[in-house]
Amino acid sequence: MSITREFLRRPRLTGAVAPSSATLAQAMTAGLDLERADVVVELGSGTGAITEAIRQRLAPGTRLIAVELKPVFARRLADLYEGSAVEVVHGSAEDLSALVPHPVDAVVSGLPWTVMPHERQRRILDAVTGVLSADGRFSTFAYVHAAWTPPARRFAAELATRFSTVERSRAVWPNLPPAYVHRAFTPIHRPLPTPTTRTLQNRSTP
Repeated sequence: MSITREFLRRPRLTGAVAPSSATLAQAMTAGLDLERADVVVELGSGTGAITEAIRQRLAPGTRLIAVELKPVFARRLADLYEGSAVEVVHGSAEDLSALVPHPVDAVVSGLPWTVMPHERQRRILDAVTGVLSADGRFSTFAYVHAAWTPPARRFAAELATRFSTVERSRAVWPNLPPAYVHRAFTPIHRPLPTPTTRTLQNRSTP
């Protein structure tokens, strides 16, 4: 499985030029209390770099549901984790409420937020907060070089309207490109869109 190949073929759908590093994967899964979770969802699992970091933190019996839009990645992840506690679902993050049992304790996302249209950002974030439990947690990453672009700033603002607390990590330099992690806690629940309807608190953490 090659993230680079998929990026060259469909850059607006892939977003990443290389798999997430082990250092970024650890930062993405830290501080979410995954060890006590019953159900965890990963969005945009790709080649499984972050999937494995999540899996290693989970207690026996915890469900990990990996949602992947690209058929080639979904098939290969299903083969890779056959017989394990990882359930691979081929589908779109926008349909999260129909794809996973909820409430969910944590959602970890590798989706390319800054290359997707603003309305799609909003629909997916609404879906995320719609399935999270009252004390649910969310993490995702963004690239350092794009931090001040309009899409990145819109995304940060959207997070702030949907969670009571939002944190941004220090830069994770051992990654290509360097990245940082958004962590968000306690969703502000809103009604999910019907099928026919298509204050940032930002404190640095180690």
